[in-house]
Amino acid sequence: MSTVSHAPARVARCVSDRKSAKESRRNIKTRAKADGLSTLLGATIIAPGGDVAVRESVQKYYGETLSTSEDLKTSACCTPGDQIPREVRDALRDVPDEVKAKYYGCGSPTPTGIEGLRVLDLGSGSGRDCYVAARLVGANGSVTGVDMTDGQLEVARKYADEYCTKTLGYAESNMKFVKGTIEDLRAANVEDDSVDMIISNCVINLSPDKPAVLREAYRVLANGGEFYFSDVYCDRRLPDDLRSHEVLLGECLGGAMYIEDFKRLCVATGFTDPRVLAGHEIEVRDPALAELLGEAKFYSITYRLFKLPPGVLETLCEDYGQYAVYNGGISGSPNAYQLDDHHRFVKNKPMLVCGNTGSMVGETWLGKYFTLVGDRSTHYGLFDCGPSPVAAPSGSSAPAGGACC
Repeated sequence: MSTVSHAPARVARCVSDRKSAKESRRNIKTRAKADGLSTLLGATIIAPGGDVAVRESVQKYYGETLSTSEDLKTSACCTPGDQIPREVRDALRDVPDEVKAKYYGCGSPTPTGIEGLRVLDLGSGSGRDCYVAARLVGANGSVTGVDMTDGQLEVARKYADEYCTKTLGYAESNMKFVKGTIEDLRAANVEDDSVDMIISNCVINLSPDKPAVLREAYRVLANGGEFYFSDVYCDRRLPDDLRSHEVLLGECLGGAMYIEDFKRLCVATGFTDPRVLAGHEIEVRDPALAELLGEAKFYSITYRLFKLPPGVLETLCEDYGQYAVYNGGISGSPNAYQLDDHHRFVKNKPMLVCGNTGSMVGETWLGKYFTLVGDRSTHYGLFDCGPSPVAAPSGSSAPAGGACC
């Protein structure tokens, strides 16, 4: 009877185990380093009690502390009227008064020309932006609002069916509201590649885990889709005591990321070329809060993040000899279309574009409104986009612009 030595196998397993343990320790260190960096950059909010405490604080502030938008201590969650497109202003007239009274937004994150699209609102609150979107997408489109606050969801749901069927005249409601967190849309049954447009209004800054929010947004967007949202940002990194301050968190200032750090986070997630559409400085009305914040300045910025297949959007503006023509057709933009703060397309007028801009208007949901001429077969070097009006020159109080230029 022959015998077979198992020593080589034991040695192999031992080596394998040591290798696995080493890799495990390395992965733990990598995750810890990444988490620490996210905390430093303001991408996560660290407060006593952790994420649960942050969410409970936000729920209490918006569900109990604030009765209406009149109770706010800053202008962070107020939208200037001159930033709201006419079609959106017209749609707001029919939105129920209670829904509007419970609105806490900082911009106008509802684009026009979205007929037939599948829209998802992150942190939909009382549902004001969803009600507007329900009209803009038409009966063939759909709108889903996700929020974690029961009081806000109750208001949003109260009028939804009647608004869609009676006010808008649809055969059935095209709008629904789901309870969930914006960091885990899978738990709210939002599937991969299932939406064409994500909107959000002054909510991401409230999240204790902003990288998770962007990862989830990227996951659920279909290629050619867009994350179009307004939020609050700061001109510097805030210290920990301000980032965990209950009132500052509720007022959308404590969780505000440094603008440049947010752009870096976008690129790391896959939203390679974040574009700024509009921005304005936020007024801190409360003297005690103003004293706490010192010289820090805050801005409401409307960003546009497009999802296209990997490699299509590049980190710099590259010249491929392309031009694009806006053919018209977008409601509220009969003569020209504003893509971002430094790309305005006049109807029927050819405009030279970099590869990224060409893809944004030619290979996304905007493609049906534009004609893109040329391809990427020949590269001519960097494209000269020129300075962004919203990207602040020295001494300006305007917020920084997007990745383009």
